[in-house]
Amino acid sequence: MLFFDPTYLMFMIPSILLMMFTSWYVKHNYKKWSQIRASSGLNGQDAAKRLLSTSGMYGVQIRTVAGELSDHYNPADKTLYLSSSVASSPSVASVAIAAHEMGHAMQDAEGYFPLKLRGALVPAVNISSNLGWILIMAGLFLGWTNIAWLGILVFSAGAIFALITLPVEFDASARAKRLLYQTGIIQTDEEQRGVNAVLNSAALTYVAALITAVLQLLYYVFLVGGRRRD
Repeated sequence: MLFFDPTYLMFMIPSILLMMFTSWYVKHNYKKWSQIRASSGLNGQDAAKRLLSTSGMYGVQIRTVAGELSDHYNPADKTLYLSSSVASSPSVASVAIAAHEMGHAMQDAEGYFPLKLRGALVPAVNISSNLGWILIMAGLFLGWTNIAWLGILVFSAGAIFALITLPVEFDASARAKRLLYQTGIIQTDEEQRGVNAVLNSAALTYVAALITAVLQLLYYVFLVGGRRRD
């Protein structure tokens, strides 16, 4: 089977280790800064309300959602979804996460191109992740190298999506850091360090996702390229 190919492991072990580290790093920073109260006393939901008000974005709703670190902004219904722990906790971590999602809402309101492009790619990526793998395997099994290369081209949509995600997430975090300071939701250097730690560790997960997608794509290129040489 493909997943027991030693070559596949050679490509993916660095990615697996990186993903494990980033998962630990995010949870570590979230746990640490969830225990430190924001000097403004605002919880995540109140912080989001203040940011929406000061930005004049009255068409955006705020709702709670189940799960930990399940926070996200949905452009389709113009809603900030905050996990219950973030919405109710007046911690540095909570206001950082709420402000990050507010950053996405601002991107949507401004028509931020990378966000629009990422949204447009979602249907294609959902299809290409399965279709690309099928074409690659079919091409290799039947000896149709051109079909396998077509599969690689289709499969590459996932890496392109991961690449486009980086400016979207980095920009949202940059907006969050400015907004929190400008509105007085965070007021001390320690809080600023906490916001940076929470948001930077979260951003690292998207870098890890891109590296994973690229390494997997390179493995398939290596596999098909080797078959052509044979």
